[in-house]
Amino acid sequence: MALPYENTTSGEKAVADMQKILQKFGCESFGQMMNWGTGELLIQFEYKGRPVSMKASVNGYAMAWLKEHPYTSRTRGTKADYEKKAKQIASIAVYSILRDWIKGQVMAIETGVLSFEGAFLGNLLLPNGKTMMEHITSQKLLPPPKESAE
Repeated sequence: MALPYENTTSGEKAVADMQKILQKFGCESFGQMMNWGTGELLIQFEYKGRPVSMKASVNGYAMAWLKEHPYTSRTRGTKADYEKKAKQIASIAVYSILRDWIKGQVMAIETGVLSFEGAFLGNLLLPNGKTMMEHITSQKLLPPPKESAE
């Protein structure tokens, strides 16, 4: 079965789309950066003085792709080459995933379904440079998830 976004080819176009969506929405700034060391795509923007920072894991998507398409003895090339292919697919897919997520959040705000803060709360940057989610997690403000009854 295909993993969502695994066949997308619009990495750079997705960045341009995000920029257009956010600019039209009224954001004052937009930036993106890929950290190859951590395998994270970083998107930042500011809306009415509120900075937002979003990270997406290329490595996480690559691992999901490898789980969906495991390397076998019948796979062409080496395992290292196959893992490199997974990262290449992931590095394009995460751009499209973030674009679609941002587009959905902006639509929810524009139609009154959510407030800006409700849509991006976890990604709002605090004065200390951490996101709200990082703060909530480090302070253990959320109860632990319940164990599933499988």
